[in-house]
Amino acid sequence: MGTNTPGRTKAEFFLLFIVVVWALNFSVVKYSLAEIDPLSFNAFRFFLAIVLMWSVVHLKKLKIRIERRDFGKVLLLGLLGNLLYQMLFIAGIDRTFASNAAVMLGLIPVWIAVFSHFFTEEKMYRPQVIGVTAAFIGVALIMGGGEEGIHWGSESMAGDLIIVSAAMVFAIYSLLSRNLLEKYSPLTLATMVMSVGGTMIILVAIPSLIRLDYQSISLVSYGGAAYSGIFAIGLAYLIWNFGIKNVGTLRTGTYQNLVPVLGVLFGLIFLGEKLHFLQYLGCLLTIGGIVLSRYKKGH
Repeated sequence: MGTNTPGRTKAEFFLLFIVVVWALNFSVVKYSLAEIDPLSFNAFRFFLAIVLMWSVVHLKKLKIRIERRDFGKVLLLGLLGNLLYQMLFIAGIDRTFASNAAVMLGLIPVWIAVFSHFFTEEKMYRPQVIGVTAAFIGVALIMGGGEEGIHWGSESMAGDLIIVSAAMVFAIYSLLSRNLLEKYSPLTLATMVMSVGGTMIILVAIPSLIRLDYQSISLVSYGGAAYSGIFAIGLAYLIWNFGIKNVGTLRTGTYQNLVPVLGVLFGLIFLGEKLHFLQYLGCLLTIGGIVLSRYKKGH
């Protein structure tokens, strides 16, 4: 926890700022994908994020060192947390509503609780079980509560399933990174993982980047890629760890619960997305389930 009130106040302000950045990112990405193909968009934003992370490392005069025996683990984390997760995220949001994506990506702590229960010694308490159940019921309502109902051929259904898969992948990435975070600082590990995974993303996107008609893309869409890379990926990570240092992990984590709420709101306001009653109910159930799934005994 922070030891001084000014530091805590600054951290709280920055955390609220980054929550808004993350929530708005769903609408920004969705808008930009109308002009930029998913692979090229990912390449743009990760190039900028990597440049930002290494600039911070340079300014702090840090030396990034990873032991040779951990190279394979870093490579795996780069594959999962950046390449696979980001490809699923960008493909999913391209096929569904930004509102849906915001809620379903919020399932990450739910999947962490489930995977921890079955594959580690960290078991769920009753409130967490209730939360996980509510979240999954909520997701079912979001997927089936639209005009078409449960229709496996619909594009939004495919997008929803892809986003749920992305949340599962990132949950696995989070669990696998725990051991390395005991050995390396968050900045060191994130810089290496982002560099490895981001480089893979850029290499995969080369054919798309060659075919891309750069002159037909508006400044707004280019700005969307810059916003997503610099703010939603690079700067967000730095602020999140600043928050953990000054206000603690538990309080910092509670801010994450606001992301799906604001994500839905921004999708309705800026993209004119319309959800049906059962989908709104599903959003409420899912968000409530996410909050309960983060329950820790003794808090």
